[in-house]
Amino acid sequence: MEVAAISRNIARALKLNEDLAETIALAHDLGHSPFGHKGETVLNRLMKEFGGFEHNRQSLRIVEELEQRYPRFSGLNLTWEVRQGLAKHSPVRSHTGKRLGLAAKSPSLEAQVADLADEITYYSHDLDNGLDSGLLSEDELNRKVRLWRQATRTVESEYGRLADECRCYCIIRCITDLQVKDVVTTTERLIREAGVASADDVRRQSRRLVRYSPRRQASNLELREFLYKNLYYNPAVNEPHLRSRRILEELFHRCLQDHQQVGGLARKRARRDGWPRVICDYLAGMTDRYANLEHQRLFGEQT
Repeated sequence: MEVAAISRNIARALKLNEDLAETIALAHDLGHSPFGHKGETVLNRLMKEFGGFEHNRQSLRIVEELEQRYPRFSGLNLTWEVRQGLAKHSPVRSHTGKRLGLAAKSPSLEAQVADLADEITYYSHDLDNGLDSGLLSEDELNRKVRLWRQATRTVESEYGRLADECRCYCIIRCITDLQVKDVVTTTERLIREAGVASADDVRRQSRRLVRYSPRRQASNLELREFLYKNLYYNPAVNEPHLRSRRILEELFHRCLQDHQQVGGLARKRARRDGWPRVICDYLAGMTDRYANLEHQRLFGEQT
């Protein structure tokens, strides 16, 4: 929801199609497997001989094939522009001659906006979760992350001294605002310099136009490196990831041995798509909690 809100705000500032940007943002994570990117890595390895697994392609597969809402065709009957925005780096099958002749190098501006809004939200949530869990400290952020220091000075100059919880919330919100303003300003300039006159002109660009400024990109890289070192690779975060890998592997192999464990709708697709892909779809559609419960049911152990 936050990705959608930020996408709409950026699209509005740039006078883009707000509805398209918001739709792409709302659907962009439909293809995510349980346990986030770690789960995606596991499924991709398990599916190596069967076409692999990638969450953007899975999002597209869901809205084009897996959802059954109409009696005469599969999928959600979404526009080409929405599906192209979800595909990102994957080719989108087209039913229009105009699209068949387009050699797209970049997604639409709206898709680029949703992609960057996802990154902005990602930083904010991880900072919030890291501080709330005690894995990150405000003192260390002040010492090592320029973006945090900049936001802290902005909040202090505007509000003075605040209580800890309120201060951290305002700092993270300020970081989001700084990111959004930088993206809008930089992108406006790049669009003018590129001289694009149509959506297809944007898609022919060899480099994306929705970007951070070089200075902001450098500060984001510093923040990213800090989060990897102090949060993502922290044993408190990494050990559950190792456990989740085992859960998905064991569920995958059990379902291959016993097809009755897969839902009835999924079993109907097995003749067309093959059992590995059907099982992958089934597992990818689980939440973390449901995957844990299924593993406990089948293997009789607490996960």
